[in-house]
Amino acid sequence: MNTRRTGSASLLRLLGRWQQEHSRLPVYRQLAQALRLVILDGRLPLASRLPGERELAAALGVSRTTIASALGLLRDEGFLISRHGAGSAIALPAGSASVPTLTGSGGALDLSTAALSAGPEVLEACQRAVAQLPDYLSHTGYDPHGLLRLREIIAARYGARGLPTSADQVMLVNGAVSGFALVLRLLTGPGDRVVVDNPTYPLAIAAIRGASCRPVPVSMTAQGWDPDGLAATFAQTSPRLAYLIPDYHNPTGCCMDAATRERVAAAAAASRTTLVVDETMVDLWYENAPPPPLAAFDKHDSVITLGSAGKTFWGGLRLGWVRASARTIAHLAQTRDSLELGSPLLEQLATQWLMANESDFLPARRAMLQARRDRCGELMADLFPTWHFQPPKGGLSYWVELPDRLATAFAARAETEGIHLGAGTRFGLDGAFERNLRIPFALESTVLEDALLRIKPLWHALNPAMPSFKRNVV
Repeated sequence: MNTRRTGSASLLRLLGRWQQEHSRLPVYRQLAQALRLVILDGRLPLASRLPGERELAAALGVSRTTIASALGLLRDEGFLISRHGAGSAIALPAGSASVPTLTGSGGALDLSTAALSAGPEVLEACQRAVAQLPDYLSHTGYDPHGLLRLREIIAARYGARGLPTSADQVMLVNGAVSGFALVLRLLTGPGDRVVVDNPTYPLAIAAIRGASCRPVPVSMTAQGWDPDGLAATFAQTSPRLAYLIPDYHNPTGCCMDAATRERVAAAAAASRTTLVVDETMVDLWYENAPPPPLAAFDKHDSVITLGSAGKTFWGGLRLGWVRASARTIAHLAQTRDSLELGSPLLEQLATQWLMANESDFLPARRAMLQARRDRCGELMADLFPTWHFQPPKGGLSYWVELPDRLATAFAARAETEGIHLGAGTRFGLDGAFERNLRIPFALESTVLEDALLRIKPLWHALNPAMPSFKRNVV
């Protein structure tokens, strides 16, 4: 069994305000719900051990009987494995990728994933890719850099945005996270510090920790980034990398203005910190296109930029790219040899067609998302008047501030109704953002309305002082 152990203090931060005195559920079920959620979110690593029952009881302020009952319930559901003398280890139920809900409420509704389904253009792109495939069958299909024509198209897109780029500065990878993991493998070693926005994309945190590096958070303000805070952190911590999402930040939806991009690039250059910029959401703007890429403000061509087809077109394509200096790309290609031999050809051909024809469907896709964003905002303002949020200028989600530290408890209750919520703690370090939720608006408005209506009674149960009536939703 893995000897890694979660301390009681860390567990307290992860659980947040899990116990609700007005809840009809017994305390042990409330605790089981909260633990189940942090396991599903990946905030408790698989095979890691929980503190002992006596220690848990003291830390949580409940009886050992409550602890034993909660752990017993999770053990029966397959979320814990216990061995005599070795404590309880985190697990997932065998043969199931999802958690069975406690009620028979029908199919699960996912409000935890910010991604779009595929439009009809994706099917056409795939059909055209299959038709092109015979032209490539005489070759091995192995290419660590990717199709030259697709790299030329991506390079031209950067050039049109104010960042001159050649094809040898682009390498195709299997999604932006895969590209980031490759950059970490090339440029970092165990114990190196990596600066991140706080909050930030959960899989980026996982990739940093998976590379045995230490994430160093820099808090975002209500307006977005704090360039002075970033500069001070660069100077004081000597990080190896900094991972930033300047274009419709995930999860806050902020977009970094040109002046801030210039200051951040200068601070990184002064401290010799390599910036890794995630542009996954860059194509999903509404009123105005974003400023030039952050790399355009770097005079030394040292910024590494990550892109992806997943949010723009469809996540199932699993294709991304890295834009960097030609020298860095060459080193990344060598590093990649020990991991994989390239990206799937069909995905490359499909993405090539989509990028060549994006002007035919991307404007309509943006308009659809803008309408869904506006409708989502109307629904939340009507059904949850105590929530605070600002309409994002791009991206796929709202970052909601709750009136109290209720995110984990609310998400745990929603799970029992077959609705998955993105608690804010997923996007921070050490249990931060217990007062936040990420609410995507990628779903059709009718589906989103159904989900929000289903969770409204759960929210009211956590806030008995809130008016119980529901305004009309049209």
